[in-house]
Amino acid sequence: MFQPTDTMQQVLARYPGAQRALFRQYHIGGCSSCGFSPEETLQQLCARNAHLQIEEVIAFLQRSQEEDRKQMIDPTELAQRQTDAATRLVDIRTREEFDAVHIPGSVHFTQPLMNEMLMHWPREEGLIALIDHQGLRALDAAAYFEGHGFKNVRALAGGIDAYAERVAPELPRYTVE
Repeated sequence: MFQPTDTMQQVLARYPGAQRALFRQYHIGGCSSCGFSPEETLQQLCARNAHLQIEEVIAFLQRSQEEDRKQMIDPTELAQRQTDAATRLVDIRTREEFDAVHIPGSVHFTQPLMNEMLMHWPREEGLIALIDHQGLRALDAAAYFEGHGFKNVRALAGGIDAYAERVAPELPRYTVE
């Protein structure tokens, strides 16, 4: 649950999709003119943005968080669905991260692959699972593809870290510096 006195840093730590949600609904946090600082409280953010009702913003963030959860796929569910030929795993991490470790059967996301996806991949058939390091950026990518008409695109909850921890402990773990 969010509190009016929570800093934006605390809000984003609990709900990484909050910035995307705030921008989509209120045009807050998406660019330098509408940005916020990590130390700014949710209450302060609402006060300086047309005196938004804090209760309304908190309720919206909670609904958005639930919507994001629906767009995620649990690592164990993904492992079960990998046997389906229509399931595609797309790894959106850097080439270096992908080369260091990746889920077998996944493909590295590149500009040519994005073009192929948008031009040729079916939008209503099969699962497209997007993979990142810890499950933070994949939700943004899933929202992008959903906005382009893909009906069954999901972000791997917890990223490859959670997959390695819960499904494939043989996969090496890493940190980004």
